[in-house]
Amino acid sequence: MKEITFLKQNEQKWLALEKEFAIDQAKNPKKLADQFLELTDDLAYARTHYPKSKTTEYLNGLTARIHQEIYKNKREKSSRIFDFWRFEIPYMFYKHQKKLLISLLVFLIGIAIGGVCQYNDKETVRLIIPNGDTYINERIHEIENEQAMSFYGDENPFVLFAVIPMNNIKVSFFCFAFGFLFSIGTAIFLFYNGAMVGALVMFFQQYGYLKTCLMVIMIHGTFELSAIVVAGVSGFVVGSAITNPGTLPRMQAIAQGAKDGVKIVLGLVPIFIIAGFLECFITRFYQMPRGLNWAIILLSLSVMVMYFVVYPIILNKRYNFNVDHYKDLKI
Repeated sequence: MKEITFLKQNEQKWLALEKEFAIDQAKNPKKLADQFLELTDDLAYARTHYPKSKTTEYLNGLTARIHQEIYKNKREKSSRIFDFWRFEIPYMFYKHQKKLLISLLVFLIGIAIGGVCQYNDKETVRLIIPNGDTYINERIHEIENEQAMSFYGDENPFVLFAVIPMNNIKVSFFCFAFGFLFSIGTAIFLFYNGAMVGALVMFFQQYGYLKTCLMVIMIHGTFELSAIVVAGVSGFVVGSAITNPGTLPRMQAIAQGAKDGVKIVLGLVPIFIIAGFLECFITRFYQMPRGLNWAIILLSLSVMVMYFVVYPIILNKRYNFNVDHYKDLKI
């Protein structure tokens, strides 16, 4: 096509875009983005066929200006972080509901087997908990002195708060990283953590402190243990991408799975911070009224179930998460 013909066919479109851009910048960013894609096609054609012409120079300048405006708007969008938890994380869990169920089942099986092993062999908890002998000896000493759970009030809460959330976040990254072992690594890691919980709970049961143990530990444990189960999804997402890439090339599927997994882990950071706060500043008041214990535990459980199970289903019914335009949704 001759340059003059190309110019006549598109001149009015470019002028209209330039005029609209000058008058109404960024008021309709989606429309601007669509027009930008069409403009880049025209620029690519012009560069190929008329590389040194004034038409190409004009299109290059107009494209650069619109690109800068789109980039500026994207960078300055204050709701981006809010939308990450409002849409993107729920979208992840609507896509991966089955993996969340699998993660929960593996963790519960670990709890059950850990409890059974401790019931049959009281040394089990010493073997599977890190520094098991020291930890268990300290707990036995406290129980014998009728000071069970007093260890939650012994340490400086501010020092603990600097350590505990980071440790929990590290556990979630392990769940994710072990997913690269074809999901088997994540399953083993979840099972092991569940077994530690089961053995420890059975240990307190054997000393007659099961109710006290659950009421105290679950003040922070409801968030903490639920978040570990949720973190397991990140590993299963990666492992599934490796073993079952679907219609995508394997490397592309792995990249997408890793991206989703990282989003899930990052989405859990506030949960682990809340759990750490409860453990460091609230659990130490373990002799609080039982009604307050139950209120904290049930509220924590409700938050986790609502956000990771119910809320994604509600959003899907309203916006249809089967289409990948959730970033543009507005409630």
